[in-house]
Formats: sequence, structure tokens, C-alpha cells
Amino acid sequence: MTGGAHFRQAVFWVGLYAALALAPLALALAGYDRPARPFWVEFGVGLGFVGLSMMALQFVLTARFKGIAAPFGTDAMLQFHRQAGLVACAFVAGHVLVLIAARPGYVAFFDPRVNLMRAGALVTVLLALAGIVGLTLLRKRLRFPYEWWRLTHGLLSLLVILISLAHVQMVGRYVSTVPKRALWAAMCLGAMSLLLYPRLVKPFLARKRPYRVVDVKPETPRVWTITLEAEGHEGLRFTPGQFAWLTLGGSPFALKQHPFTFASSAEQRGRYSFTIKELGDFTSKISSVAPGTRAWLDGPHGAFTPGTGASALVLIAGGIGVTPMMSILRSMKDRGDTRPATLIYGAGSEAMIAFRAELEALAQAATFKFVPVVENPGEGWQGERGVIDDALLTRHLPPDDGKVEYMICGPDAMMDAVELLLIKRGVPMRRRHSERFNIA
Repeated sequence: MTGGAHFRQAVFWVGLYAALALAPLALALAGYDRPARPFWVEFGVGLGFVGLSMMALQFVLTARFKGIAAPFGTDAMLQFHRQAGLVACAFVAGHVLVLIAARPGYVAFFDPRVNLMRAGALVTVLLALAGIVGLTLLRKRLRFPYEWWRLTHGLLSLLVILISLAHVQMVGRYVSTVPKRALWAAMCLGAMSLLLYPRLVKPFLARKRPYRVVDVKPETPRVWTITLEAEGHEGLRFTPGQFAWLTLGGSPFALKQHPFTFASSAEQRGRYSFTIKELGDFTSKISSVAPGTRAWLDGPHGAFTPGTGASALVLIAGGIGVTPMMSILRSMKDRGDTRPATLIYGAGSEAMIAFRAELEALAQAATFKFVPVVENPGEGWQGERGVIDDALLTRHLPPDDGKVEYMICGPDAMMDAVELLLIKRGVPMRRRHSERFNIA
């Protein structure tokens, strides 16, 4: 797909999101004939409507619809989901604070002596919102396991939507007609059903497409490559740079499900490799996975893929971010793709250069240039030292004819620096591709 087509798709989805976020507010005002209340009261109500619709749309963003993610990239979708969720929580909290500030009498809604069930439900919503925001921002600091965060996050969000929907229906001021009540219920319940789609429907469909672990081997200290083979089916097709959600164990419904980028060639149908770094939680046990273990894949996902019209590729990786680059290079080799490619690969030490022997072998070809950059090299290291900076790029980037594409993947700090350097060099957004996987 061309950059122009991706841009048009992106504009369409952004416009649709904005329209859907504001639609409940427009629906509430349609046919509304009661006397207007003070501005700040109506403003507070509006915050609640928009916040609730944004909360409902969060379920759409995480339902893994490939068509929605395609023009943005899954990493951008996840980042938007995170930021939009925080804004939605702020709107719902603002709904409460603004209304009480405008009319202090509304505090009675939280008084159990007035209405125990209503007060309990509204306090529960506020506590759930605090839990959603707190666990999202502090999960890593609290060392809260990703799998349990993901489950808790979904359940708390579901609880907020259900209670908020009941609140809207019971207050009834803006949804007093049967059609409005039905539309509100359909919108919220439809969005909530999307929570079940990737967690129940897709695993159910995956039952007849299992995979089996055939090999687990070390690449560098704390980095392992796990290889799967399809069992009883031909497997899936993916584009180099994409990823899949991996589940290990006897059932595709298992709670532990994580996204990993394909490291293998896209031409190697039925056999797939993922290179994984031990970072805690699930990944800390990847080295102990036994061959023969049943596995399940949900994919492919992601849009971190080079365009077919690129005259040359510049791959800039840091640490485990080299994984999608290996899939790209291996696929190019298997396809006989002789376009020039340059891999600039930053690592903490020589021992942390994954796939070194394979990359050095590939570098024997005239069309591939391998530039390892070691931050803390040992004695005798003859290659580039330090970090990837402008001077290093000047030494190694190929001439840019306007069709060179740049792929960037690695730690956030490295990616931020490299993206800024490429922007200063005049590389437009349509030729810069980056992938980040800071999910929580």
C-alpha cells in the first residue's frame, strides 16, 4: 500500500473516531426540549457523555482489527489507546467534579444514607478509574505481572462501562425516549462485546490451528530464539516486520499471551522463529520451554514493513530491536532481493550482538552493509564505538535518492534520537518506519 493510501486511511479512521466519540453527546441533545441549566452543569454532563463514549471506544482499539491498525502501526495504536484511556478517565472524573462544583447538592449522589445502591455504584466507578490509571502508570514500578494487569485492566474497564450505562439510563434526563435508551445500550454493550473477541472468539477459532515448539536456543546472554512448526495445517503468512501474539501451553485460552516479532523469513512457511529477551514475567522463563510444547499464534499484526517501491533499505536497530530486521534480511535473501541494505546495530557489548555470525556472513554480499556499534567495547574491538549519532550516520548512510526507506526499532531513547536525526536530514515521515512495544 502506498504512503498516500495509508494517509487517506488514517484520516478516515481518525475522523470516524472523533465522530463516534462525540456521537453520544449529539444523540443526547437531539430532540432535547427541556429548559437549559447553568453552563457548568451542562458542561459537566457533556464531559460525562464524551468520557463514556471514549471508554467504550477503547474496546474497539484493542480488538486487534488489522484494517484499523494498518495505516498507523500497532505500536502507535497501543500508544493512542493508552493516552485516550487516560483522557477518557479524566473526562469521567471531571464530570463528577464539575457537577459537584457547579451544584454542591449533587454530592448527595454519593451519600449512602440517601441511596445506598447508587452511592455504592458511583464510588465503585471512581475507585475503578483510580485502579485503571494507577496500575497503568505504575505497573512496572509495582512489578505487577503483565498478564494480571491485562486481566484487571479489562475487568475494571468493563465495570466502569456497565455502571456508567446504568447511571445514564437511571438519570434519564437526556435519554428519556425508548430509541435513545436502546441506542445507548447497543453502543455500550457492542463495545463491551469486543473485549471478548480477542480473548474468547479468536482463541476458540485457533483451536484447530496449533503449533509445536521444535527448538529453543540461546543467541546472546538472556536472549533466546524459540522456533515453532505448524501442526496439521500449513501455518500463516506474514510480512517481514510483523508480529504475532504467542500463547504457550495446552490451551489457546491461557491468560499468558504476549506479542513477539517474527525473526524468521516470511518465505519459510509453516516454521516460525521468535527471538525473545528475558525481561521479566513470561519472558524470564522462555529458556525453560521444552521442545514439544503446544503453542498458539494470533496474527500476523503490525505495519512495520518496508515498501516494495524502496530503492534501498536502512535498518537501524538497538538491542532486541534487531529481531524484525532479521526477518527482513532473511526474507530478502530467500526471495533473491538484491536491493542495497544497511544494518546499523547498536549493542551494549560485543557479547550482546545477536546473530553476529549470520550477519557477518550476509555482509560478504556487495549489496549488504553491516555496521555493529558497541557502547562498551572490550580491548581489540575494531568497529564503531559509543552510540548511534549524527557523525556515525554520516559515515555509513547510503546516498538518498528519495526512495530509500528507513526502519527503526529498539529502546525508546535510541529511537527518539535517531528519528530526530533523520528528520534533520530531511527524511519525510512516509519513508521513516518505527516500531515500539511499550504496551503497559
